[in-house]
Amino acid sequence: MIEKRMFESLGHADHGWLNARHHFSFANYYDPERMGWGAIRVWNDDEIGPNSGFPPHPHKDMEIITYVRTGAITHQDSMGNTGRTGAGDVQVMSAGTGVRHAEYNLESETTTLFQIWIMPRASGGAPSWGAKPFPKGERSGKFVTLASGFAEDSDALPIRADARVLGATIKAGESVTHSVGEGRHAYLVPAVGKITIDGEPFNARDGAALSGGQTVTITAIEDAEIVLVDSE
Repeated sequence: MIEKRMFESLGHADHGWLNARHHFSFANYYDPERMGWGAIRVWNDDEIGPNSGFPPHPHKDMEIITYVRTGAITHQDSMGNTGRTGAGDVQVMSAGTGVRHAEYNLESETTTLFQIWIMPRASGGAPSWGAKPFPKGERSGKFVTLASGFAEDSDALPIRADARVLGATIKAGESVTHSVGEGRHAYLVPAVGKITIDGEPFNARDGAALSGGQTVTITAIEDAEIVLVDSE
């Protein structure tokens, strides 16, 4: 019901300017047992060196969510959008029929982030991009929806998938719960801090694949920052 994916077991690629860990098969990392989780196709744990980044490259038919853990990332795309997203904040890009974008760390420090790809509910559509700050204090002790494909989540960044990206900060000793609906999939990673999920320990940057039809209790062993995606 809970599959643990320890940080040390993840795919790894060190390009000098980019030190990346892959929770699922990506680029030169291929594991037939880790092709995705439901509609979640990619969860990369990236460390991007100062004054470096990803030059312009294309995407289509993918929802790409970036959760910045430390530092900042500066986005540029072929639609004319530019923006800087700082630690704790989120940007989303719906690639739709096709878009080119670049992501640069223009800071003097290393930027760390989670890049998450979710399959859209339908192909096509005009590409779009957006970003929003999410103060960590506002998600203290509870999950807050950061990005969502559901109309009722009007405060979240919109994505074109039957999915939600959630964030929470919990202090040592505190707990939060999450229910995964029947037929759905959830994937959880503590960005910071040690936690337990139904009593099983997870370190920072370990992954937890949660199956549908269960409610889990997440308890912080030390102050923790959690990112969770609940999808088809």
